[in-house]
Amino acid sequence: MKVMAINGSSRKDGNTAVLLQTVLKELAAEGIGTELIQLAGTSLKGCQACNQCRENRNRRCVIPSDNFNDYFSAMAGAEGILLGSPVYFTDVTASMKALIERSGRVAGANGGLLRRKVGAAVVAVRRAGAVHTFDTLNHLFLYSEMIVPGSVYWNLGIGGDPGQVESDREGIETMQSLGKNMAWLMRKVNL
Repeated sequence: MKVMAINGSSRKDGNTAVLLQTVLKELAAEGIGTELIQLAGTSLKGCQACNQCRENRNRRCVIPSDNFNDYFSAMAGAEGILLGSPVYFTDVTASMKALIERSGRVAGANGGLLRRKVGAAVVAVRRAGAVHTFDTLNHLFLYSEMIVPGSVYWNLGIGGDPGQVESDREGIETMQSLGKNMAWLMRKVNL
């Protein structure tokens, strides 16, 4: 089994990455393979609503100018998906929103490619907007008929400057619990 984590932050190895890596460490300790993709430095376009994915049904988006198809292929090939984003104006980053739009569209056009995978959201926040961002990430999972594990609190960590989230003890403990719960659920789902 494998979990694909995607960091939607514009900061490579910032607070969102710290939180995702905390979850991934727990998953690895449970014997689950992990991979982290960081969207920093990339530019993903939003869905163009061209419906070519519905016509082609080839598990791909027709937009050729970015790495979306590589990211989506990795998501479709994993049993678990972690999506992480910092809060940008009380929501996910533009790159993460584009990934959500196109993933939902391509997955649905191809018979529900994400159905019954385990999916979890992780949010890094400086002050406010975390719950809305958490909700946006979870919409892809619920829309795609995925299974969402819980933790001991909302899956968020507080920190502004890079690395500051490591001082949020409750946030780190929440990520550790999420990793353990995700591993448990993945084993149950993939009997």
